Amino acid sequence: MMARYQVILAYDGTEFFGFQRQASGPKERTVQAVIETALRQLGWQGKAILASGRTDTGVHASGQVIAFDLDWAHAPEALRSAINAHLPEDVAVQTVTQAADDFHPRYAAQARRYRYRLYCQPVRHPLRERYAWRVWPPVDFDRLREALVHLHGTHDFAAFGTPPRAGGSTVRSVTRAEWIAVSPDELVFEITANAFLFRMVRRLTGFQVAIGQGSLEPQAIRECLESGSRALVQYLAPPQGLTLVEVIYRDNLVR
Repeated sequence: MMARYQVILAYDGTEFFGFQRQASGPKERTVQAVIETALRQLGWQGKAILASGRTDTGVHASGQVIAFDLDWAHAPEALRSAINAHLPEDVAVQTVTQAADDFHPRYAAQARRYRYRLYCQPVRHPLRERYAWRVWPPVDFDRLREALVHLHGTHDFAAFGTPPRAGGSTVRSVTRAEWIAVSPDELVFEITANAFLFRMVRRLTGFQVAIGQGSLEPQAIRECLESGSRALVQYLAPPQGLTLVEVIYRDNLVR
């Protein structure tokens, strides 16, 4: 019987040319293309899976959400195993649940949560740098936390990103933003918002690192938000530190 399934994916984005399958040009390796290839081995005949959004080249995910229609006669757990059997090692289905027929992972989403990891060391560490950004000189944790005050709430983030579609709104609502000291030399920036602009988290992270290193003052974030100008936003954190952690729907809203 045909049904719609909601799937949570985890993937290491290092070897992927982003999430979205390329419509034309070189056949770059993408998460979407890999998933669709695996589904076709199970009899899927759709044109494209539905996704909560796209991640950029090199960006990881532990909570990407997709959906698709499939005629599957067994339990969702069996579908998870079947899909994973056809996937490469750097992408895996975490959960499968049956969803409403009209469920769309993007339009039904209430919020998304991203995590950016960095560490402060003068010398590179190959094992750490696959999933984190090494910065030096070190950042001042108190300056980072001072800058966060300006991010909470609803703002026009035009200075920090571009909308998914040309002419779209650049207003976003941030419900949570914080820096967490994981260890003496490692920090994590977590941010939750109703939606994000293209490269918004990476620009916010790079900008805050500049603040933490003393190149900018904490109020520079407020000045950029108010002016909408990208004149000060020349800082883009590299992709490997960023992970899409969670897509939040009405039944799992953070209270």
